[in-house]
Amino acid sequence: MRLLSRLAAALLAAVLLVLLLGAVGGAASADVALSPVGPGGPEGPSGPGSSVTIELDGLTETPSNSVVVIVALTLLSLLPAILLTCTSFTKILVVLGLTRNALGLQQTPNNQVLAGLALFLSLFIMGPVLSDINDVGLQPYLDGDKTAAAAFEDGLEPLRGFMLDQTGDEELTLLTNVAGRDLPEDREDVATTTLVPAFVLSELKQAFIIGFIIFIPFLVIDIVVSGALMALGMMMMPPVMVSLPFKLLLFVLVDGWGLVITSLVSSYGGPG
Repeated sequence: MRLLSRLAAALLAAVLLVLLLGAVGGAASADVALSPVGPGGPEGPSGPGSSVTIELDGLTETPSNSVVVIVALTLLSLLPAILLTCTSFTKILVVLGLTRNALGLQQTPNNQVLAGLALFLSLFIMGPVLSDINDVGLQPYLDGDKTAAAAFEDGLEPLRGFMLDQTGDEELTLLTNVAGRDLPEDREDVATTTLVPAFVLSELKQAFIIGFIIFIPFLVIDIVVSGALMALGMMMMPPVMVSLPFKLLLFVLVDGWGLVITSLVSSYGGPG
């Protein structure tokens, strides 16, 4: 009996010891879980000679590709207005349209053909001007030698010189008075906002003068044909139908398109 009592007492003591050790370990784990250690902060360079260097090679010398794309898209959006108001396109297109009407042709050649011919004739005439704009404005800007403002001002000068050469004093005076500004002492001092509409008016005036000269021989043919039909008593015959073949024959014999294009190019003093 004593042996059994001692064994039971020893077993009970072992169980109590195991329970005590488990309680102590759980408390330690709870303390660790309740007190997490946060991450450390960033550590900067230390020491007297430490420094940070950022390389910007090439970023401040030439415009980036995104800037070039934005400039190109802007020019493309303004290209129709620039083409119509600052080049020879309007004058050439008006003269070609008047020539077609003088011949008595309504849709031949069609508008697309006349516009295409006027466009390439304008490029032919404006070629040296566009080359100067590229040399003094666009290329220095792309190379980083000029700012955008300086490139714009320098690139505008060849175009202004072309428009000033083709604009009459009457149109410049008219637009300056309409704008309520004082007349500048020199033509070079005219504002661009005044020069552009004055140039367009001069181009339209010269186009109508050339169109009037083109109309005269065809008008004579119409009068002769109409008088002949009246004399023959052919009242029901349309004079336009009879005179059209004679107009076409005259236009081909004198090389009409060549004369018209030659007069247009010569009115600008040759290409450029």
